[in-house]
Amino acid sequence: MSAEELQSAWELLKEAYQYQMGGEYEMAVELYKRSLDIHPTAEAYTFLGWTYRFQGKLDDAIAECKKAIQIDPEFGNPYNDIGAYLIEKGEYDEAASWLMRALQSRRYESYHYPHYNLGRVYVAKEHFAKARFHFEQALKLAPDYALAKDALEQLRRKVQ
Repeated sequence: MSAEELQSAWELLKEAYQYQMGGEYEMAVELYKRSLDIHPTAEAYTFLGWTYRFQGKLDDAIAECKKAIQIDPEFGNPYNDIGAYLIEKGEYDEAASWLMRALQSRRYESYHYPHYNLGRVYVAKEHFAKARFHFEQALKLAPDYALAKDALEQLRRKVQ
């Protein structure tokens, strides 16, 4: 793999991300796939999965995240994303195991996401003390994380 090829793969990934954020999912998918053809990365597979999720293709999203894990098992994002997608499918027990793996990942900058998502799992299972713990952990890591703040407030109202 030449430095030019590696640079080209990352440029395509960044371009795909811009299309994804702009809601142009078909173009994003195409660019992520081109990036992966040049140099497969855990990031590109994970973001391709995220794009599939926006398209409502949860099983495809999960499959791409599993490919990301094969490339880099220490990258935390795909574990959290699989957990989040399984929550959307109502598969809470399976989601929890993936989210716990995200919390154990060495290469991850956003541990507040799996804590928040575990909180969502425990709310759905009516394990409110565990839910509160994980929402609070999310806020310790990211004090301005609005979704966790809102979830904790909703939980407080629910269990008063």
